[in-house]
Amino acid sequence: MRSLTVAVLALALTIAGCAVDHTPSSNASSAQPGSCKVATEAEIASLFDRWNQSLQTGDPHKVVANYAPRSILLATVSSKPRLTVADKEDYFQHFLQDRPSGKIDMRFVDSACNSAVDAGLYTFTFARTGVVVKARYTYTYRWDGTQWLITSHHSSAMPDKE
Repeated sequence: MRSLTVAVLALALTIAGCAVDHTPSSNASSAQPGSCKVATEAEIASLFDRWNQSLQTGDPHKVVANYAPRSILLATVSSKPRLTVADKEDYFQHFLQDRPSGKIDMRFVDSACNSAVDAGLYTFTFARTGVVVKARYTYTYRWDGTQWLITSHHSSAMPDKE
């Protein structure tokens, strides 16, 4: 009986240990423990609008404010992964020179507890040059307890073939 009690206790401790968040503090969300925000599709769609409006300011700092401190930007017109705030601001400093404006052509949204994905197709028109670029995109978002922030942003030009 004693060995059965020890086995049950060991199993309980193992299960409890699995439930502990072992994420380093630099990766942890600032959302309250136990809180869960699941966004509507409309709420996630509005995040692209927020990002696109920040492009219209021409200020790279305002664009990068949409990204979580720990995030990645894999941009359409850069082969360099942008991990730091400085890297992202550098990218947007150049990208914004042609005055881009984006429009969603098709989207797929999936939301879960404190996270969401918005993926699909978008078109950018550059006011300074008149160039139009069609691309695929994926944004992942995390709720930080106050707002939704981009944790990854991947964009790639549409291939010529289906």
